[in-house]
Amino acid sequence: MLALRATPRLANKSLVPKSIYVPKVCVSTGPQQQHGTFFEFRTYCIHPCQNAAFLSLTNEKIHLRTAHSELVGYWSVEYGGLNQVFHIWKYDSYSQRAGVRAALARDSDWMEQYISKAMAMLTSQNNEVTYVVPWSKIQQPPKEGGVYELATFQMKPGGPAVWGAAFKAAVSVHGKTGYALPVGVFHNEFGPLNRVHVLWWYEGADQRAAARHKAHGDPRVVAAVRESVTYLDSQQSKLMFPTPFSPLN
Repeated sequence: MLALRATPRLANKSLVPKSIYVPKVCVSTGPQQQHGTFFEFRTYCIHPCQNAAFLSLTNEKIHLRTAHSELVGYWSVEYGGLNQVFHIWKYDSYSQRAGVRAALARDSDWMEQYISKAMAMLTSQNNEVTYVVPWSKIQQPPKEGGVYELATFQMKPGGPAVWGAAFKAAVSVHGKTGYALPVGVFHNEFGPLNRVHVLWWYEGADQRAAARHKAHGDPRVVAAVRESVTYLDSQQSKLMFPTPFSPLN
C-alpha cells in the first residue's frame, strides 16, 4: 500500500515557508513480499444432502488433484459455516498456477472421475489469493488430530504499513503465552483487501474454549488486542476438522 502526500504545485516555491513545503512525494509501505510463493484459499459450499458423498469422493480421488500441485491442508467446517470445506493450495508463481489449471483441464481422469461428479454436489465456490506475512511461516502442529480455527480479520484500509505492527503483536502474544499455536498468518492479495487470516491449532474444541477464557484475563493479551482492534472493521471464525487426506492434520 502506498500512502502518497504532496503539496499542490506552486508557481514560486521560494514563497512557501520551509516548514510547510514538501519538495517530494513521501512513500510509506509495510513489509514487502520477498518471493513469488502464494497460497490459494478455496471454500466450497455443498448441498446438505451431498456433504458425506462429496467428502467420500474427494477422499477417494484427491490423488488425481495432488499429482498436479501441492495441497497444504483440507478441512471440513464444523462451526461458523455449515456444509462447507476449506482447502489451501501452494503455488510458486502465477504462471505455475496457470499451467496447473490448464493441465487439470486436459486430465481426463480428473475431469471424468471427479469434476463431473463433484460439481453437481456444490452450491458455490470461492477463492482468495494470499501470501504468508513476512514474520510468519507455516508450521506443522506438534501432533496429529486436534482442531483448527480459521480466524479472519477485516482491517481498516491502509495495509500493513498502518496496522501491521499492532496485528503482529496481538497474534504473537497468543502464541508466546501458549494459548494457541499459529499454524500460519496470511494476507490477502486477491479477494477482499486488507484482510488477514490466522490459522490456529488446538488439541480440541474444549481446549480452545478454556484457552480463550484464560487469555481474556491475561493483561498481556488484553493490552495487545486492545491496540489492534482500533484498526479492525470486522472479524469471523470457523472451527474446522482436518480430513483424513489433509497434509496438515
